[in-house]
Amino acid sequence: MSRSNADPEDCAATATAAAPDDALRSRIVAATFGLLMERGYAGASTREIARRAKISKRELYALFDSKDGVLSAMIGARAARMRQPLALPEAGDRGALAETLKRFGIALLREGSSPEVVALIRLAVAEAERAPELAHRLDADGRRPTRAALADFLSRAGARGLIAGADAETMAAQFLALLWADLQLGLLLRLAEPPSPEAAERRAAAAVAALLALYPERVSRGR
Repeated sequence: MSRSNADPEDCAATATAAAPDDALRSRIVAATFGLLMERGYAGASTREIARRAKISKRELYALFDSKDGVLSAMIGARAARMRQPLALPEAGDRGALAETLKRFGIALLREGSSPEVVALIRLAVAEAERAPELAHRLDADGRRPTRAALADFLSRAGARGLIAGADAETMAAQFLALLWADLQLGLLLRLAEPPSPEAAERRAAAAVAALLALYPERVSRGR
């Protein structure tokens, strides 16, 4: 068995150096979000972000190449948490498929209904014409990768015969429609509250049951 050549002291120093960077990133993200809410996309300059985060612009650019870079990291991190359940081991049967989809649905509802995400979407809608960059970031770093991960998961399940009847992109779109229905619009219009953990679980379970009722297992010719 080979041994690692890494020096324990070097590893400890790396971990110590990484911790301040993580704290600094969190301060920058918090400052950016606060400015977006107060001044909109155009008003959230890198100079003001650095001032709010109590750092220099040089420090900001050492971690993020631009204001869009901060937004991309902010949105991407939350979207990655939404997709995390899809990274579990491959489903071997319909029960495991349903459980993974339910966990994904719960994560999506939890993250997507958070006040921070809803506030960003409201801002993106309000500034869609004069500052479309925020909407583009939400789409490129949030919506599209999440939908693509779901479609890929369903495609792999389809290849194993666990679900059939339509292409994976169609099934992914239908699952998301079943999951959200009019909840997101209600949140944006302040007509609804984020679902409780129990309500999110019920909603996700109902969406999974509806999707699997539409698309049964593939029946082989030998049956």
